[in-house]
Amino acid sequence: ALDPRNFRALIGKADHFGQAGDVRAAASFYAAALRGAPAFAHASADEQNQIRRAKTMVDSQTRAFEVHIRDALAAEGLVEGQVNPRFLRAIDILVGKKQAYAQAPRYFYYPELAPVQFYPRADFPWLDKVEAAFESVRDELRAVIAQAGAFAPYVEPDPKRPHNTQRGMAGNPDWSAYFLCKEGVLTPGAAACPNTLAALAEAPLTRIPNRAPAVLFSRLAAGARIPAHTGMLNARLICHLPLIVPPDCVFRVGNEQRNWEEGKAWVFDDSIEHEAWNRSRQDRYVLIFDIWRPDIGEDERRAISALCRAVDGYGGQGAWDA
Repeated sequence: ALDPRNFRALIGKADHFGQAGDVRAAASFYAAALRGAPAFAHASADEQNQIRRAKTMVDSQTRAFEVHIRDALAAEGLVEGQVNPRFLRAIDILVGKKQAYAQAPRYFYYPELAPVQFYPRADFPWLDKVEAAFESVRDELRAVIAQAGAFAPYVEPDPKRPHNTQRGMAGNPDWSAYFLCKEGVLTPGAAACPNTLAALAEAPLTRIPNRAPAVLFSRLAAGARIPAHTGMLNARLICHLPLIVPPDCVFRVGNEQRNWEEGKAWVFDDSIEHEAWNRSRQDRYVLIFDIWRPDIGEDERRAISALCRAVDGYGGQGAWDA
């Protein structure tokens, strides 16, 4: 009561509850002791032993809690295949196996949208046409690859804004792109890829003047990594059609990691933290394009576009920032 954050007092109280059989109370005090513990490297030998013991107790009680929860749910038939996968992800977060990731767009946040990491493929039946065009799209990509200097760094520094290395990606050719559509405008390079554009005819591309959509072939160099980051706004979703994917290429959104499969598209929310690795010795290529979120109606889409035009009309046109 006199010193609620006292490390030794918290350990002592945790031990007391543990001896009394109240494991939940004990775990809460061991966890509080760890939060208030001195830095391990500067702790005394006795404090280091207490820190190790508290961590062991917290880990043990966390595992026991998870087993209890899953056993109790299984007794009611609430297991994988019998319950919404979202419920199972909630359990993973409750027991500390996963983290709750929020949307964190860098420039524009649209409120009250569900933070779904990867969307169910079945929600986007128009992707069937995109996947059906896989071979012809990949053929166009290969023709682009054959052109010297066709790809340029995906993240380009903006001379009208303060210097930002974008975690080492600004101007970095390890993550490069060949744009068919950039900031809502078809590029000269689009003429070389008519089959790719045709495959996207039914996609609800994000239409925002001077900003979206973007349609591009994305190259991730052999051995390269795209560091964890978030996208520009959460009113859109990002689609990937993997085209050339060597083994050991991994993509993470929030808690979930996936391996690209050539010809198999997916949809994710890039306003949630995501990153990518290419641990192979070959370059990886993916078709990327952005679409409106299905839970944003036509009236809201028009309003968002009008808002972006208003931003552009103030003090000189910029990128996504005002």
